Amino acid sequence: MALKGFWDRLRGRGSPEEGPQTPAPDPEPPIPPPAIPIQPDVNAPPPYEAPAAPVHVPAAPVPTVEPPPAEAAPRDDAAALREALADSVPEAGPEQKGGWFARLKAGLSRSTAKLTDAITTVFRKRRLDDEALEELEETLIAADLGLSAAQRIVEGFRKTRFGKEVTDEEVKAALADSIAEILAPVAQPLAIEPARAPHVVLVVGVNGTGKTTTIAKLGQQYRRQGLKVMFAAGDTFRAAAVEQLQIWGDRTGCPVVAPAKMGADAAGLAHDALARAKAEGMDVLLIDTAGRLHNKAALMEELRKVVRVIRRLDETAPHSVLLTLDATTGQNALSQVKVFRDMVEVSGLAVTKLDGSAKGGVVVALAQEFGLPVHVVGVGEKADDLRPFTARDFARGLVGLD
Repeated sequence: MALKGFWDRLRGRGSPEEGPQTPAPDPEPPIPPPAIPIQPDVNAPPPYEAPAAPVHVPAAPVPTVEPPPAEAAPRDDAAALREALADSVPEAGPEQKGGWFARLKAGLSRSTAKLTDAITTVFRKRRLDDEALEELEETLIAADLGLSAAQRIVEGFRKTRFGKEVTDEEVKAALADSIAEILAPVAQPLAIEPARAPHVVLVVGVNGTGKTTTIAKLGQQYRRQGLKVMFAAGDTFRAAAVEQLQIWGDRTGCPVVAPAKMGADAAGLAHDALARAKAEGMDVLLIDTAGRLHNKAALMEELRKVVRVIRRLDETAPHSVLLTLDATTGQNALSQVKVFRDMVEVSGLAVTKLDGSAKGGVVVALAQEFGLPVHVVGVGEKADDLRPFTARDFARGLVGLD
């Protein structure tokens, strides 16, 4: 019994003598202490935020890259140049109907239209008074004949036709005569003197005026006359100029003295060319030159050096200094003459590309301003399209008369 009572007390049931035990009431919940406001800690790190779920953006489609085309095998520069020049061979073409004058007149057609359209408008049937003469002078200046030549022509009209009624055709005929009078003193061929063999022609001019093709055409023409001709590729800084002259040499049968490397001394090359021309019994040596007018001082020194060096072999050389002028430049041709006359003793002019210009009247301005011989004019790509200059033909072609 004692042991049972012990276990009952241990289990909380009390002793049998105490009777049943009343269960203890549930304890009351504790009263919470009053809330104390907590100040935020400004130095505390920000609360942790779970990263936002990534937004899925569909990738842009990858463009299909076409494989690059296979590169063509590199072409030889000379071969490319030959192909580029295939349509400009300085060979004799079939004689056109009417001969040279027909080609000259056709080549001057743009210049003619510029001049004669205005004359026809002004002089249908009109008295040649002061107003008409003023309009004529403006027309001539606009046609690139220059102020001096225009004033000379108008003064001639004033003396011979003032106060008379004239038609446009009468004005054209009188104008052709006045222009021919200005041009006649300068119409002189480039004469080759056999006693000087080789006759040295130094060809100068701005790049792009046609120096190299003029050399080729002259060489072809001299060859037809039975002369032995040599070319010297003196524009040593332009590979294209050297290669072009070599191509022309192959086609015309003229040997070419070319630099061993680009940028070689032009004066030294000219000296070697003259020595070789003498040794091989050439009749004519045509020397190409640089035309880098943007560096006037350097070009001037180079040309003067060429002249000094070739005079060591022939104190009279060069026997001709031919300045090529592009007719499409109009009045700018006059400034080019002034510049090159300061560099070398220009002895004559070659006026090229008259067929591509409406400014053929500049030839009249050149004659009036400088009085330099105009040896040849060019109206096309073939050798026969470069011919000796004749005053009457040019004057009548310019005003559209036959």
